[in-house]
Amino acid sequence: MFTREENERLCRVGPGTQMGDAFRRFWIPFLLPEELASDGAPLRVRLLGEDLIAFRDTQGKLGLLDRYCPHRRVDLFFGRNEQCGLRCPYHGWKFDTEGKVVEMPAEPANSPMLQDARIKSYPVIEWGGAIWAYMGDPAHQPETPPLMEWATVPSAHRYVTKRLQRTSYAQGVEGGVDSSHVGILHSLLDPEKAHLPFRQKQVSPLSTVPYLAMDTAPKFFVRPTNHGMTIGARRNASESEYYWRITQFLLPFYTMIAPNRSDGTTMGHSWTPIDDHNCWVFTMTWNGQRPLLPEELDYGAVHSDTKDDGSYEPLVNAANDYGIDREVQRLRSTTGIEGIGMQDTAVQESMGSIVDRSLENLGSGDAAIVRFRRLLLGIADELKTTGEVAAAKHAEWYKVRSAGVVLPHGVDFLEGSAQYTEVK
Repeated sequence: MFTREENERLCRVGPGTQMGDAFRRFWIPFLLPEELASDGAPLRVRLLGEDLIAFRDTQGKLGLLDRYCPHRRVDLFFGRNEQCGLRCPYHGWKFDTEGKVVEMPAEPANSPMLQDARIKSYPVIEWGGAIWAYMGDPAHQPETPPLMEWATVPSAHRYVTKRLQRTSYAQGVEGGVDSSHVGILHSLLDPEKAHLPFRQKQVSPLSTVPYLAMDTAPKFFVRPTNHGMTIGARRNASESEYYWRITQFLLPFYTMIAPNRSDGTTMGHSWTPIDDHNCWVFTMTWNGQRPLLPEELDYGAVHSDTKDDGSYEPLVNAANDYGIDREVQRLRSTTGIEGIGMQDTAVQESMGSIVDRSLENLGSGDAAIVRFRRLLLGIADELKTTGEVAAAKHAEWYKVRSAGVVLPHGVDFLEGSAQYTEVK
């Protein structure tokens, strides 16, 4: 049983929390490049429970500062982004992207404050179709973000979107590593078989992967790895073969979705913690060998349409019950909700922003969820005892991908799928 104390440790990510301190040792994706224009409006950012302000200066350099001016605590959202700096509108203090005060027009020219005053700032880079921040101890800053394949392929090979989810990051990750729900939550129903029991009227959500509906109770095999864990969900394919849905969890909050065919696109998520109760869901579609085709950008509606007001809140959300159609639910789908992404969001947000995990009754299909929780608490313990988080320093550990393969009985799923899951 997962205790309430453990749940608090898992879900609290603010400054000074065990999980928050561990997360701050990693580079973290938090914005899309198009959100910041040179000399454009500064952007409010909340990340790991901290209120910050982001901007791109005249030369294109990125800055991430404390949201409040250190002089009189004015909100720098109202600041002027001009001539390679962000100027507070109250008394004109101007900050560069590294947090140095470069002008104090209301102070004498020789004021020592100009040399001594600073605003909190964090390193920021644009890389792999996202903007990343490092919020930890500068002495432990990794050289690069994790070398996940989606971030290393040419831009034409990937498609990255972002949306708001009103839950702890942990609920998103747990949905991402839970392969047992795929053949149920995302399954379609045959309306011609409406009179039959649920299992007999199911149709696979992916026409090329009928095994998901054929066997909705897969057997799970979880293997620890340097990057986190590899999960093999085994389903019966024939009398002599198994269908393996092999997915990756990558520390601290990345998940992958298995492609529907060996040469198809891979998909994944980053469940970036905004604070204890909300996260940014970055959704990535990519192909390591070639540019994406238009029809591959959003297979299964995993990406979600969002409002155009900068909030990245999905158009379909809790306020409109995720667009649930009860007639569609009765005849054609398990949920009556359109799109895999919104189906996942609906069930995850329905638990509340932080679910009380001490009340759960986990089963055999929840092995990966149990391991995920132990892994996360483990990196918090690792930081406390050693002063390091090893995974944060080894970007090369992340060169893996997910896969869906049919293998003969008796073949180890990691060995049999290596040609599909290892990124060279």
